[in-house]
Amino acid sequence: MRLFLALLLGFAGPGAAGELVGQRAPGFALPDLAGKFYDPADYRGRLLLVDFMQVTCPHCATFAKILEKAKAKYGDRIAVLSVVNPPSDKAGVSKFRQDHKITSPILFDCGQVAYSYIRPKSTSISIPHVFFIDAEGVVRNDIVYSPQTQHIFEGNGLFAEIDQLLKAAPPAKR
Repeated sequence: MRLFLALLLGFAGPGAAGELVGQRAPGFALPDLAGKFYDPADYRGRLLLVDFMQVTCPHCATFAKILEKAKAKYGDRIAVLSVVNPPSDKAGVSKFRQDHKITSPILFDCGQVAYSYIRPKSTSISIPHVFFIDAEGVVRNDIVYSPQTQHIFEGNGLFAEIDQLLKAAPPAKR
């Protein structure tokens, strides 16, 4: 799966997490299973987590469950958009959503959005990879799965990251 994405995106080595931190998040409009399009700009005023994942990735499945818990805990203060690239397809996404009781949108990309987030300087895309975008649309953190970040993707570390970002955030403009 990593090799396929590396070939799809023209990459070949480890990713460069943090490259977009402090910059405006790249925009996109991607469809979900039903063909509804989602745009990060629609989530201004909230903390948005953009999760790059695959339906066959065991770490992604665990993280998807943690993201669902985060949505339940933080309510409307956060939003989650997950993005898949081939080989994940409609049938796989549908089964993944059902098997793991996922309520967040899972969006379909063919590599362009992943490329804009992972950036040309990076040499591969590793998954799961989550970007934290603040209420103003600025990337405040991005974390890629590794032994050092496993607590974010498979434990309670995500909640500490969210708490820190929500505490530091200015009041949302509505």
